Amino acid sequence: MPAGLTALLDDVAVIARAASSSLDDVGVAASRAGSKTAGVVIDDAAVTPSYVTGLSPARELPLIWNITKGSLKNKLLILLPGALLLSEFLPWAIIPILMCGGAYLSYEGAEKVIEKLGGAKHGKTVEDTIDDPEQFEKERTAGAIRTDLILSAEIMAITLSEVATETLLTRAIVLALVGAAVTVFVYGAVGIIVKMDDIGLHLSKKSSSAARGFGRFLLAAMPKLLTALSFIGTIAMLWVGGGIILHGLEELGIGALTHVAHDLEHSVEEAAGGILGWATYAASSAVVGLTLGALLVFVIHKVLGLGHGDEAGEAEAAH
Repeated sequence: MPAGLTALLDDVAVIARAASSSLDDVGVAASRAGSKTAGVVIDDAAVTPSYVTGLSPARELPLIWNITKGSLKNKLLILLPGALLLSEFLPWAIIPILMCGGAYLSYEGAEKVIEKLGGAKHGKTVEDTIDDPEQFEKERTAGAIRTDLILSAEIMAITLSEVATETLLTRAIVLALVGAAVTVFVYGAVGIIVKMDDIGLHLSKKSSSAARGFGRFLLAAMPKLLTALSFIGTIAMLWVGGGIILHGLEELGIGALTHVAHDLEHSVEEAAGGILGWATYAASSAVVGLTLGALLVFVIHKVLGLGHGDEAGEAEAAH
């Protein structure tokens, strides 16, 4: 669990309590919910830099700011009222909706894995020639906001489950606090990550030999870090997507697959410790996500023939 996020949410709780003693339950609920959402926050932070990698350095922070605004809209204008309405009138619909989001994440993650293994690419990537940078940036921003919507839905659903017995007003305040705090934490971290090479370049020109050495280290490390984050982001999509599916199946009374994953987790935990046990469940979730995602990729691209518009157009133009 990332200590930075927990501390941030603890600060939010303190501020809420100081503002009014009647908001004590809000502060406690926000801290409790924040600790439960930490795993999804890590995934969100790992996924986002892949949408910025390869673009002009001058456009990195503006693009992150646009994604941040989209994320806040996702959480506060779409997911918050939607979560409150569902919790009041259609609580049974939350799990199926989350499972649809998990299937989408699994599909995106599996598509990236298949592309890395030599499969057909669907849409432009940073390795392709970009004829219209402005349009490409808009597409990348839209893609990041779509992915953020799914991850944010999981964060809000976890938060909602932690405050399900609270009043409607308390639920609304806690959802807003956690949503805003997570957004600031994630995209603040992403902004620092993608600008580390610029920081390294600045330090490499300093008079201090220590500063120059650290600057050169950052310059050398950043391409590897961004590549690693891109890989982690793909794994995160599969991990979170598969985890949502396993949890949803269990909630719907189809828990055989989930029980197998938990049994594996507990066996490894008893033999090798809690961290490896957790990693085993995460790996099981990723396998589920990859399997489901690969099936969806096959159905969408091969059976239904969707997603090949760009390729068909390019082939026709070549002739």
